[in-house]
Amino acid sequence: MYELSHPGGPLTGRIQLTGSKSIANRALIIRALTPGGFPIHRLAEADDTVRLQNLLASEDEILDAGPAGTTFRFLTGFLSRRAGYQILTGSQRMKERPIGILVDALRELGADITYVENEGYPPLKIGQSALDATDAISIAADTSSQYISSLLMLAPTLPKGLRLTLEGRIVSIPYINMTLSLMAYFGVEHEWDGQTIVVPAQAYQPREFTVEADWSAASYYYGLAALAPSADLQIDGLFEESVQGDAVVAELYRRFGVTTTFNETGLRIEKPAEALIPPFFEQDFVKCPDIAQTLMASCAGMGVQGLYSGLQTLFIKETDRVKAMKTELGKLGITLYKIPAHMSGAQEGQQFFGQEEKADFSAGTPTFATYHDHRMAMALAPLALQHPIRIEDPLVVGKSYPDFYRDLETLGFTVKDLG
Repeated sequence: MYELSHPGGPLTGRIQLTGSKSIANRALIIRALTPGGFPIHRLAEADDTVRLQNLLASEDEILDAGPAGTTFRFLTGFLSRRAGYQILTGSQRMKERPIGILVDALRELGADITYVENEGYPPLKIGQSALDATDAISIAADTSSQYISSLLMLAPTLPKGLRLTLEGRIVSIPYINMTLSLMAYFGVEHEWDGQTIVVPAQAYQPREFTVEADWSAASYYYGLAALAPSADLQIDGLFEESVQGDAVVAELYRRFGVTTTFNETGLRIEKPAEALIPPFFEQDFVKCPDIAQTLMASCAGMGVQGLYSGLQTLFIKETDRVKAMKTELGKLGITLYKIPAHMSGAQEGQQFFGQEEKADFSAGTPTFATYHDHRMAMALAPLALQHPIRIEDPLVVGKSYPDFYRDLETLGFTVKDLG
């Protein structure tokens, strides 16, 4: 357990972020599908990326993706083209996360995949197959975009290419665009018309590649800036023209008086002491679900009433993130509740969640559980600007941002290991 605290006052400093896990993992799969491969610079140091790199190089029959959802889903598609049979497994939580939608789609293409334990869930036994049964399939678009990305990256290597129809409301569109943009960088063309993406059969072209820093990681510094009395932070490694959907965080925090200026090495985040705090914040996170927890914690710390939607993919992440945030913010007297459809005017399949009150630390130092979820630890950490907090299983941040606590210390935080 770690205890985090900060002496108060203006927040200043400089942070060098490592490469984005989302981009790095896609680049690794594309490289594995590219004849001859290519060099990748500034690969993410995240556990998930290191694990994927090792699994792609492994010749073992049993491949363990641990808690890494992106790694598991991307490998499910990739291994369908690799020689021999492999067992793809993961952590206990991974065995509780559904994979049936992706497996069904791959089976339609002709994949040889069987469930080792429970139907619809990992582990999987995957054998090499031609994947030539059809070139047109459909997949539900309102679940994880990682299913779609796994299929898209495989698509140009299929004998007839792929015509992929997305059924229903498409969630996490920026992550699909990220995949298609990276595929385009390596020479793969596609057409996206309405709900259908067409990728003809073609070869990836090897090109040197540099991984952009992680905008999801940057979101925690925006959260810190919003909660600080004033802030001036330089965050290096980010691009103004980004393929990451979470880059929208710069615009979202503008509502809290936090401004962003891009420069040669990244960007500068500033918040003046006189910045006004809005009484109300509303956002649909369907295009940027990974920063929802960060905004929830920010609103709690500032006493801003929140109204959130587009959270449907959060229920099947490392934990049920909505339930987890409800429990942990509840320790500060914050209420996070689902709003009935007839009161919110929600469309079919859409849910709204409300949040009220300001974080109350009168009961003493809170201890936050992380549920084996890296984003729980990092989203709640900025609250240490207001009062010391404790974080259980703090090293879970290694999944995407191993240097998180070290970087907080450079900004004046005290990080105490309580054992």
